Amino acid sequence: MANMSLKKVPMPEQDPQVRNKNFTEVSLGYTPEMAMEEATRCLNCKNKPCVAGCPVNVLIPEFIMKTAAGQFEEAFDIIKTTNCLPAVCGRVCPQESQCEEKCIRAIKGEAVGIGRLERFVADYHMEHSSAAAVPPVPNGHKAAVIGAGPAGLTCASDLALLGYKVTIFEAFHKPGGVLVYGIPEFRLPKALVQKEIDNLTALGVEIMPNMVIGKILSVDELFEDGYEAVFIGSGAGLPTFMNIEGENLLGVYSANEYLTRANLMKAYDSEYDTPIRKSKAVAVVGGGNVAMDAARTAKRLGAETVYIVYRRSEIEMPARLEEVHHAKEEGIIFKNLNNPVRLLAGDTGEVAAMECIEMDLGEPDASGRRRPIEKAGSNFILDVDTVIIAIGTSPNPLIRSTTSGLEANKWGCLVADDSMATSKPGVFAGGDAVTGAATVILAMGAGKIAAASMDAYIRSKSEQV
Repeated sequence: MANMSLKKVPMPEQDPQVRNKNFTEVSLGYTPEMAMEEATRCLNCKNKPCVAGCPVNVLIPEFIMKTAAGQFEEAFDIIKTTNCLPAVCGRVCPQESQCEEKCIRAIKGEAVGIGRLERFVADYHMEHSSAAAVPPVPNGHKAAVIGAGPAGLTCASDLALLGYKVTIFEAFHKPGGVLVYGIPEFRLPKALVQKEIDNLTALGVEIMPNMVIGKILSVDELFEDGYEAVFIGSGAGLPTFMNIEGENLLGVYSANEYLTRANLMKAYDSEYDTPIRKSKAVAVVGGGNVAMDAARTAKRLGAETVYIVYRRSEIEMPARLEEVHHAKEEGIIFKNLNNPVRLLAGDTGEVAAMECIEMDLGEPDASGRRRPIEKAGSNFILDVDTVIIAIGTSPNPLIRSTTSGLEANKWGCLVADDSMATSKPGVFAGGDAVTGAATVILAMGAGKIAAASMDAYIRSKSEQV
């Protein structure tokens, strides 16, 4: 019988004043009893609107029905038919604007906790199953994937399951992309990411780290080495700055650098001698998930005061509501409708203050959000010793600048059609390299489409021989 409660089963969490001093995961996850109770809130709708809201089309009602019955391994098997990173997606996907937004239960009350259930099922499987993935029968074809982030991992997984010999070329020393360098440990434990990657290599996928495509090898050389199609999932790791006075002072970071030092280079762990600023007062500029991650990381690294400075109101913030809520609980101070105009140096030549100006919201701009307008004479000073710029990123130009026939748009993003095919035959692209900075699950959706398109491309070429 359906559970008609209007509220989700609450997710246990660490106390905010405890967790803001450690890097252990904030949300503690459901118990089996909690998961089964939440799963019974699903109405198993005939037209399955939640599935249409999922970029990788997880069979949501089917896995939830298995969860409700306590058949957790069967639920996991259903998820894995379309999603190769369920433990990741259950934690970082914006379910509230995707599958859960479409949930019928959300019309009156809260949506079914689809993300929480996906996380539980994936974690249960990792804890209770020791069965290794079985490599499929090889089909005799080779494909290359550039970038071991969400798009690349998904594309590689789908191709491997079709029998392709897949090699991933990763620029960093460790695979995972934004999952390891960008998202903090307290939101996404890296041991889970590694387990997901281990499942991929068990399928026969080879991951080559420290391989900067465009420097060590070119895309054209990959074809010369026998790869029949190439997927570019190199992400968008080039930081954007504000170009204001003082932005080159010591103590000013891009969010990418700050989070990479904290996460991938483990500055949060005292066993690692990773240089990172020991701050007392930090200002993070931006209103997205990356800004929340940077601010919450700074707090955990010992900052006494951490500000989020964002030029629009809280309603316009692109960050997930859950991340904003958690940041506030942890003591992050929100300075909405404010914008930096310059950074000021102290006696040592390092950043010592940020001059801001108050903003009003005018008419909507091209994005549909109301345009921020400066309030004349409203300037004020924030005393800070660290500034983190988190206003966006764009794709690194290295690959497109070293590959002939590869088109990009005015923002530096690769141009790809609905099949993820680029202007260069045999080259496909997806994720942030095409869209600019977006979500993990959208990148994964692009990787799935690209894998199917690469398979069709290689088969059609084989038939012509």
